[in-house]
Formats: sequence, structure tokens, C-alpha cells
Amino acid sequence: MHHIPNIISALRILLVLPIAHQLLHAEWKNALILIFVAGISDAIDGFLARNYKWQSKLGGFLDPLADKLLLTVVFVTLAYKDIIPNWLAILVISRDLIILLGAIVYHWVTRELRMTPILISKINTTMQITFVLALMYHLAINPMTEPVLNILKYGVAITTLLSGIMYVIHWSRYTIKYLSKKQHNKNGAI
Repeated sequence: MHHIPNIISALRILLVLPIAHQLLHAEWKNALILIFVAGISDAIDGFLARNYKWQSKLGGFLDPLADKLLLTVVFVTLAYKDIIPNWLAILVISRDLIILLGAIVYHWVTRELRMTPILISKINTTMQITFVLALMYHLAINPMTEPVLNILKYGVAITTLLSGIMYVIHWSRYTIKYLSKKQHNKNGAI
């Protein structure tokens, strides 16, 4: 039973290709339904993992991987289709690459890795999901006004920038703290 959240995360990863296919072929309603299913599955696996203590290292890896993979593919595909500006897709992907690079460097220096999302990152993910769902609703069901879509688009841009900056600061502080502690221990051992 404790593997159910991991299975749900893996199934969410499997939804990425059908979602990309629907987006590429402008099947907006189908894409909206699949993205909505992916979002619900994310909420369900998180609920199960937290409330039933079914958390695992694999789940700690699969869940964010599924989220990032889905959002990256959606943003890239929407930019490719000229639905969103290229700069927004590049910004979203760059932020994720910076976070990944920071985590790799931190792990390389310290030989440890603590993946704890910061508040602005959670806000950013929520903004990205809200923007994608609103855009899919706009394309599939009922056109929304341009100012509403622009507010969401620039909300994603601002929270993406802030989140990327905060992660750089976050990883830098952890690395400096680790190196300082290591140097202190080295000096104290003499």
C-alpha cells in the first residue's frame, strides 16, 4: 500500500507524452482534461504520502520529477505552438536548470543533498499550474480577457525569477555554511 503514491507519480510521468501530443495537435479540450487529471493525481499522491506516512526517497524524487517534466513539456510545447512567448518558456526552463545545477554542485561539494522546496518555489509552481490551466480553459472552453492572461503570465515570470534567485541564495548559503563548518573542524583538529 505504501507504494501507491509512487505508482501515481509514475503514472503522471506517463501522461506527459499524451499531453504533449494533444497540445501539438491543438486538441485543447483533451489536453485540458489530461492536465487536470495530472493535477488531481499530484494532489492525491501528496495527500496519501503525508497522511498515511507513505513517504519515501523514491517518492521524494518521482513527485517533483513528474511535476517538472509535465510543466517543462507543456511550456515548451505551448511556446513551440506560439501560444506563449518563447521568453517565458526559456525563463521557466532556465530556472529549473539553475536549481538542478545548484543541487548538483551542492551535492558535489558536500556529498549530501536535502531537497526541501522553499515557499516562493511552491508559489511559483502554483502560478505555473494556474496559468497553464487558465490558458487551456481559454483555448478549449471559453476565451478569457487578455488582461487576465497577462496577469497570470507575468505572475509566472515574476515568481519564476524570484524563485530562481532565492534558490541560488539558498544553495550558496548551504554551501558556505558547510565549507565554513568543515574549515572550522579542520582548524580545530590541529
